[in-house]
Amino acid sequence: MQTHPKGDAMRDLPAERSGHVDALIRARRAVRAFDSRLVDRQTVVEILELARHAPSNSNLQPWYVYVLSGENKLALSRALMRAHTTESNAHGFVYDPFPHNLGGKFQTRRQDFGVRYYGLLGIELADQQGRHAQTGRNFDFFGAPIGLIFAIDSSLERTSWLDCGLFIQNIMLLAKARGLDTCPQMAFAKYHRVIREELDLPENEIVVCGMSLGYADSRAPVNTLTIPRAEVCDFATFLGFP
Repeated sequence: MQTHPKGDAMRDLPAERSGHVDALIRARRAVRAFDSRLVDRQTVVEILELARHAPSNSNLQPWYVYVLSGENKLALSRALMRAHTTESNAHGFVYDPFPHNLGGKFQTRRQDFGVRYYGLLGIELADQQGRHAQTGRNFDFFGAPIGLIFAIDSSLERTSWLDCGLFIQNIMLLAKARGLDTCPQMAFAKYHRVIREELDLPENEIVVCGMSLGYADSRAPVNTLTIPRAEVCDFATFLGFP
């Protein structure tokens, strides 16, 4: 009978190991203010080396990632800020981040997030100019030393987008395990034409999202943001259990 030593070893891991994973998942959050500490290239390579083991349907591994720092990150940030400040209405998403008729509990959760997020920043929900300016902070990667842009082949379907999400989640958890923080950012996808030009993306690739990577600024009020999560009984249905 064939054995799988690695699988057996994983089953035999002490309980405290699972506790470490549990703690990482609970500790991960979207950080929207970073301090000036740098992140070296080797650390990012190490994270990506492990993140690539994310599952993907039929092993398509559909993700692409552009890792930016220094002048390259600054150049992209400047181009995005120009577009966001002067011609925001000329840009739009390749895909809709929300349905046009978002309602019910989803709209309630979205509104609750806005109240909590902008409230911490002292921005009234009715303050369109203030909210627009805060959205612009995305394109500076919230001050993080590393910016990532994720892309996918435009010919692929929803299952591959799910796979890309699993890869991105791996990156966030692996970063947290190394004392780093992240913020996944859908806002980048709106300015996909700017990103394509600045990074010279191939025509077959479309932008999925961006991500900031660095060390959280512990003094920033915005990093105290807490978001409630639904209870298991609100989203899970158990069938066939005694």
